[in-house]
Amino acid sequence: MYDIDNYYNATTLNEALSLMKEHPDAKVIAGGSDVLIKIREGKMAGCELIGIRDIKELSKISMNVNGDILIGAMTTFSHVSNHELVKKHISVLGKAVDQVGGPQVRNVGTIGGNVCNGAVSADSAPTLFSLNAKLRLISLEGERIVPITEFYLGPGRVDLRAGELLAHIIVPQESYHGYAGHYIKYSMRKAMDIATLGCSIVCKVNADLKQLEDVRITFGVAAPTPLRCYQTEAKLKGKPLNDDIYQIIEASVREEINPRDSWRASKAFRLQVGGEIAKRALEEAIRLWGGECDG
Repeated sequence: MYDIDNYYNATTLNEALSLMKEHPDAKVIAGGSDVLIKIREGKMAGCELIGIRDIKELSKISMNVNGDILIGAMTTFSHVSNHELVKKHISVLGKAVDQVGGPQVRNVGTIGGNVCNGAVSADSAPTLFSLNAKLRLISLEGERIVPITEFYLGPGRVDLRAGELLAHIIVPQESYHGYAGHYIKYSMRKAMDIATLGCSIVCKVNADLKQLEDVRITFGVAAPTPLRCYQTEAKLKGKPLNDDIYQIIEASVREEINPRDSWRASKAFRLQVGGEIAKRALEEAIRLWGGECDG
């Protein structure tokens, strides 16, 4: 049984925002795959909930006239990975969220909930960082557009203010057009386990010059928040497509990431794995782009 004081179901965005103002201590629940576990464990016993899963406008994926892709915060992981726009333009995100939990979790869990939980192990986060995603946060007072890189404040803490709701995740056209990417999740079990370490790489190749024109590298569980490896990116941009780039990325990310010791894995182990999965993710991203490395 779940110890819930009251449940309010919103069917429109305005209704949800009004309920949040009327019940400022209530918790917003989307798919419930995280909130209900906390309630069952007694961490949120006696709470009030505002359900937003019936807000249709937050469960859609579309493309703006400028080419930006809009992903509604209530879109389930399964919907994200199977949507044609995602498969065609940002397949790296679909493949990343397809590694969340099992099928049952992916059918109810939402990408917005995954982001707003602020968990450093969230499978969607590294790829959204590498895609330079922006978040549309709305309230009765208006809206804010926040780069996802500024949204994570610390372990389990995000820049979501009182009365605000995440409405859409925006993937800018210039951040995905002409790019290919790959996400690798390292976990102790192959299925239904959270990441011990995750790495998402998005890159663009200059085929004429056989150079790595641009690259974005983000790790999960390598710091208190998802970590963009800007120093490593700078070392790789413009480099010729040969085996040297794999040596560079492997060594550089081990200097840049800062994982911690935990019962899941030691810092030393995560550093070792980090270099390896970064190298493999870059290799696959280049292959998916259509590039080849000279020996």
